[in-house]
Amino acid sequence: MVSLCPFTFSHLSIQPVYPTVNVLQGNPVTLSCLYNGSTSTDSLLWYRQYSRSSPQFVYLVGARSRSGSGSSPPARFQSTTSRTSTELSITNATLTDSALYYCALSDGPVMQSL
Repeated sequence: MVSLCPFTFSHLSIQPVYPTVNVLQGNPVTLSCLYNGSTSTDSLLWYRQYSRSSPQFVYLVGARSRSGSGSSPPARFQSTTSRTSTELSITNATLTDSALYYCALSDGPVMQSL
């Protein structure tokens, strides 16, 4: 089971389409969020948080671009985005993918290093 949390700040907002998603091990899963940003420099970030742990960076994508990029995301992870939504797809879900996922929106370029 994976869960998503909503976020709202000033003119930026991002909400999960489905707060909880269940998936069987070995199957693909797609997490989706709807967002309202402001400019072409907005960045979408995906984080994963395990129980009793701090959130971990997973993926970075430009809000106005069509496909994900970023700092070496896991091979099984891919992100796509449109003008109003972002998706994080995980192929071949494993037990270690069970976590709380955050889709975050930044109103400027984000520097991320791993």
